[in-house]
This record gives sequence, structure tokens and C-alpha cells, in this order.
Amino acid sequence: MRAVWGFLSGLVFGLGLILSGMADPAKVQNFLDLAGAWDPSLAFVMGGATLTTFVGYRLVWRRAAPVLNPSFDLPTNRAIDRPLLTGAVLFGIGWGLGGFCPGPALTALPLLAPGTLVFVPAMILGLWIGPRLKPLPLLTPRTTP
Repeated sequence: MRAVWGFLSGLVFGLGLILSGMADPAKVQNFLDLAGAWDPSLAFVMGGATLTTFVGYRLVWRRAAPVLNPSFDLPTNRAIDRPLLTGAVLFGIGWGLGGFCPGPALTALPLLAPGTLVFVPAMILGLWIGPRLKPLPLLTPRTTP
């Protein structure tokens, strides 16, 4: 049953990305182009998502446990460290240059746009290579003796 609800949730998310235009990388790039053809519509999409998330969390946290799980699965690591910040910067740069992040890229894949056909395989390759890389000194937190 969890797989069915997961599929339906992903379907609603994907439809929302398509209807809002976020599956179009030009829309994202135009939002980031403050000096040119700036398009503020992404701000409205993000605002709507923030409001929906705020209300949703308020409703969910009133429950003792999620509907399809015996308990909430919350992260325990709350550290804001160098690897986290480096990853966030790399994600932001890639999002700005390519106009895609993983959700909209997978949603746009059936449109067979050339940018998507390059981005998605590169993303999958990066997801496969990333865990296999030896940690770089820049990304490794310093320890004091």
C-alpha cells in the first residue's frame, strides 16, 4: 500500500511541476536572470509550496505517528558542516546553470528536450560516482587532536 501512495504522491508532485512550468529550465533561468528577462513566477510557486508545507506539517505533527509508518523517521544529524555547505553550493550552481534539479528533470524527461537528455544521464552518473569517490580534503571536516 505504501508503494501505491508513494506513486500517487510522486504523480501529484510531477503534475504540479508541469502545471507550474517548473519542468521548463528556461523558466528557472529567467527567474535567476535579474538583469534580463526576469520572471517572478517561480517565487509564487515556491511561496505556495512553503505555505502548503507549513500547513501540512502543522497537521501531521498533531498525530502520534504517520499513517503508513509506525513512527516518524526524523534525521538525527543537525550539523551544518563543510560537506553540507559544499553540496548546497554545488547544487545551487548546477540548478542555476542547467535550470533543472532532480524532480523537474525527471518530470521533463518524457518531453525529450535535448537539455534533459543530457542532464538526466549526467545526474544518474553523478549519483552513482559520488558515493564511490574518496573524500576530498576540502570536503572532509577537520578534527582537532
